[in-house]
Amino acid sequence: MAEKKKFLLRIDDNIYAALEKWAADELRSINGQIEYLLKDSLKKAGRFKSNAEESEINSNENNNPG
Repeated sequence: MAEKKKFLLRIDDNIYAALEKWAADELRSINGQIEYLLKDSLKKAGRFKSNAEESEINSNENNNPG
């Protein structure tokens, strides 16, 4: 499994409380909930490529140098 990037996040107390409740409702940690929401938003915006898609792109670039 790939390493996960660690970083400090400063967040408003009210936002944290809402995330904490939402995470508990979905049986996730707060970190897991934030990661889930970010990934979902990136996918919806067309800015997230899965590992399989990345591998296919890299493979195509290596096989078809331009």
